[in-house]
Amino acid sequence: RYISTFRPAVKHDAEKNKAQWKTMGPAKVAVPSPKKFLQKHSKEPKLPARKKEQDSKKLPALSVPRRTDHPVMGIQSKKNFINTNAVAAITGLPKKPQPIYVDRRQGDKYLLETSGLVPKYIKKKDYGVTPKYITRRNEEVKRAQKEYEDSILEHLKKRAMKRLSDEERRSLLQGLKKNWEEVYRDFQCLSVEIDTIPKKLYKEKLELQMKQLEHDIEVIEKHKVIYIANE
Repeated sequence: RYISTFRPAVKHDAEKNKAQWKTMGPAKVAVPSPKKFLQKHSKEPKLPARKKEQDSKKLPALSVPRRTDHPVMGIQSKKNFINTNAVAAITGLPKKPQPIYVDRRQGDKYLLETSGLVPKYIKKKDYGVTPKYITRRNEEVKRAQKEYEDSILEHLKKRAMKRLSDEERRSLLQGLKKNWEEVYRDFQCLSVEIDTIPKKLYKEKLELQMKQLEHDIEVIEKHKVIYIANE
């Protein structure tokens, strides 16, 4: 049978430390006295002693008369209530009836003021006045537009852009129209039957030139202010 070589060492260590676990807790425990035995209701919670109230004899102030109180008798008033009521009825203003409306001839009555039929809104002091937020927003839009135009002008100045005068714009427009008329004259001089490739290419070239000239003329006529870059 196999026997480990470490058996004597393990056995020695086990016997050496065995005395430390012989008891659980402290070795010496105080023994309770036989006179301190558990009594009945000893572990129940006890309420604190009730304090004696000093003002227990004073009763709280009552808002209602006591049963033993007697009403005050013999008080009379010299006021003539009949005459007073008559004078108040004569001198008082008559009560105005509230305006009402009905939904049909024999229908129920409803107050006219809360029905929404009275034009109260147009009687307001600020009726028809532009709201402040709209005025403020319009001012912001104008300020933003002005800043954008200033930035465009500054950008054009940096790029040294030149603005065309009215005479130059008019002469440029007349020149473009003259060129279009010349190209259109050449286009009308084409033969009716285009049966060769050179004729077809020439026709497409004239159509392209006319289209480009029409586009340039439309742009110049649409924009009155034109800037060109200086070379």
